[in-house]
Amino acid sequence: MFIDESIITIKSGKGGDGAATFRREKFVQFGGPDGGDGGKGGDIIFIADPNINTLVDFKTVKIFQAEDGEKGSGARCNGAQGKDCIIKVPVGTMIRDFETDQLLVDLDMPNEKVVLLKGGDGGRGNIHFKSSVRKVPKIAESGREGMELKVKLELKLLADVALVGYPSVGKSSFINKVSAAKSKVAEYHFTTLKPKLGVVRMSDEESFVIADIPGLIEGAHEGVGLGDRFLKHIQRCKIIVHIVDISGIEGRNPVDDFDKINYELSKFSEKLIKKEQIVFCNKLDMVFDEKDEVIKSFEDSLIKRGINKENILFGSILTGEGLKELLSKVWQLVRDTPREIIEEEADLDILLPDLVRKQDDWIVERLAEDVYEVRGQIVNNVLKKYVLIGEDGIIQFLQIMRKLGMEKILEQNGVVEGDTIIIAGYEFTYVI
Repeated sequence: MFIDESIITIKSGKGGDGAATFRREKFVQFGGPDGGDGGKGGDIIFIADPNINTLVDFKTVKIFQAEDGEKGSGARCNGAQGKDCIIKVPVGTMIRDFETDQLLVDLDMPNEKVVLLKGGDGGRGNIHFKSSVRKVPKIAESGREGMELKVKLELKLLADVALVGYPSVGKSSFINKVSAAKSKVAEYHFTTLKPKLGVVRMSDEESFVIADIPGLIEGAHEGVGLGDRFLKHIQRCKIIVHIVDISGIEGRNPVDDFDKINYELSKFSEKLIKKEQIVFCNKLDMVFDEKDEVIKSFEDSLIKRGINKENILFGSILTGEGLKELLSKVWQLVRDTPREIIEEEADLDILLPDLVRKQDDWIVERLAEDVYEVRGQIVNNVLKKYVLIGEDGIIQFLQIMRKLGMEKILEQNGVVEGDTIIIAGYEFTYVI
């Protein structure tokens, strides 16, 4: 089964909470703080595995989650780090944000490794909050939350050559003949259900990969016959080999076939139609009358359409005529043509914070004439960052919120002295 697209949810691990503990030893009446730090949450790591060819493993498993870090404990013991979640995908996998379709990572190199989502940092234990003023700190940090993201995996084949052409012109026979690939061959006007890859060896140390791209029928760029899903694979190829049935024995005009395929390519991508194209005119052995005129007429038609005369070759896949010259020409262009960068990757450090952001910084909701509730991302971040113990912890929390600008936000929303403020279930009287 060939699966070239899948949607999954990934979650990095939450950091472990720091501990707010104190030494408890015999004959030590006032032991100091000894809370250890929490462990870091596990990362989400993608690896391009050259031994994987499809995204079929993601057909049933839709959620991938790294382990949370463990909590800190007394005696300055730090929590263990959460285990990373390693996700192996085929080489050529593009990872996009599901909501925006923004390209995050393009894994186009074998064994390439990318940390997409970092696990949350572990919280600091109360040993870090001891000072000359606060000798018995009853506060520790909560572990930072991990990140969650819904992503789309797209697999684009990393073939050097894209093999295109109208159905039944001989593409499957060609790839079977020049490589070790084995495609189903039949005279039908439907389309191969999945791309076929073949390695063409020019010598012991020289080879290129060719892909038989299905789905190229009229309307393919609009999704007819799943054509739009298959067309995207061609974008990574260096050159295009276009096979045309020159014989016309099935009642079709070879020039019309050529135009229809190129129309689909041009409608899908302007870059795609500009790739260098070699046209192999197949089934020459089935042209019985006025062969020279047929060749001359078709060649002139292609030249008028911008095809280089040196890139127009005639022959027969069945008899092998012209195949040697075709492969030689293809190999020459593959060596001389660099692989095109399709799309620039995003800067993850800049983009990810916005993608995983859940709500506004401040949300002030008026519940009654003199009662307001304060919520928002900043409130959540502070609550997640600190483990609050007793009244000291609550006082510390309010001091932090004041430093972050809560008073200014409250005044902007019409709060006056004496109003009741609710934050995280706690009620306070607002005093200027």
